Amino acid sequence: MTEVFHQVLLLCLAVLMLALPNSASAEWRLSDICPAGFRPDQGRCYLQSLYGNYASLQNSGVGGLKTGLPPLREGFTPQQIDLGRLMFFDPLLSGDGTLACSSCHQPSKGFADGRGVSVGINGQLAHRSAPSLWNVGFLKRLFWDARASSLEAQMEGPLYSPVEMGNSRDNLLKSLQQSDHYPSLFKQAYGDSIISLDRIYTAITAFEASLVSLNSRYDLYANGVHEVLNSDEIEGMNVFRSFVARCAECHTPPAFTNQQIAVLGTPEPDGQPLDSGAQGVSGDASQRGGFKVPTLRNIELSAPYMHSGRFKTLRETVAFYTGGRGHAVPAGEKLSLHWHIWEPNLSDRELDLLVAFLKTLTDESFMPQLPSAVPSGLKAVGVTASTMSNLDAEH
Repeated sequence: MTEVFHQVLLLCLAVLMLALPNSASAEWRLSDICPAGFRPDQGRCYLQSLYGNYASLQNSGVGGLKTGLPPLREGFTPQQIDLGRLMFFDPLLSGDGTLACSSCHQPSKGFADGRGVSVGINGQLAHRSAPSLWNVGFLKRLFWDARASSLEAQMEGPLYSPVEMGNSRDNLLKSLQQSDHYPSLFKQAYGDSIISLDRIYTAITAFEASLVSLNSRYDLYANGVHEVLNSDEIEGMNVFRSFVARCAECHTPPAFTNQQIAVLGTPEPDGQPLDSGAQGVSGDASQRGGFKVPTLRNIELSAPYMHSGRFKTLRETVAFYTGGRGHAVPAGEKLSLHWHIWEPNLSDRELDLLVAFLKTLTDESFMPQLPSAVPSGLKAVGVTASTMSNLDAEH
């Protein structure tokens, strides 16, 4: 009787083991559904937004509410977007398997990292802060100094920087080509299992361009639902759009950036020399200390602020602009300050109203699904307790 029982037990255990998923051989399947906010059209994904019904800013006045957006990088397949999503969180893309794109662009921190300057491979410090990736698909110039003109060109910077992700092109290709799952995933996304740099860049671009934030309380107000903002927030919006504060002339709605270079004369952190900014790229002395105007979308989530993280709070940041033209320019520097930097002399109340308005731009309703695992088998990076509700349930 004991022998029969033993044999039955072994049989049951064998059946149970067959039923359990084998993580080493489990098949990964890419999504065939467009991300939230996108509609499918002939197998590709296109943004669906009320802003698509509005004309451009031409003849609309600076800061007009019902104006159109810049062109978006769109038309990627759901599979390309999903492949990019998995690679974005996979530390296999770094030189030593410890960092991912999401190390510096964390979902819980507005797709920034909450640092004045980012920390790269072996604990090395990067040169500037990591900007938010929300709505990055609308931007035509990338990096604080605007040196890249596409997302594909931009990502080569951190991937191969010896102080950021520390990888090489050859090692990146080898790591993905020799992995258990990525060849199959590339076949799902592109029709064959060839893994090339262009395909890697395209997939990550597809994912980053899907990070759209256009459903904030401000957007509801702009599209006619006026009761969503309180009186202080509406007053703050009016200060923002006024000719006195002139915020909207650079942070132009609805993208909340005009994508231009501006020389502001912001102070560097204590003990740090002046960052030459865009001058280091263009060689143009008039762009010394100039940086690309960042979007203000989800600005509440991405402190600290400015290219070096000099200001810890939004209140500190908006107060800088009323401190007087050139008040923080280092001795001996003669910067070509942007024309809108002057002396608006805003009151403390007006500064508080501005902060109240900026917080109405917060919207994470289209937060992507965050992977609980990544194809390399390494630990997914940037997935924290605060984002657990957006975790994938399974591959």
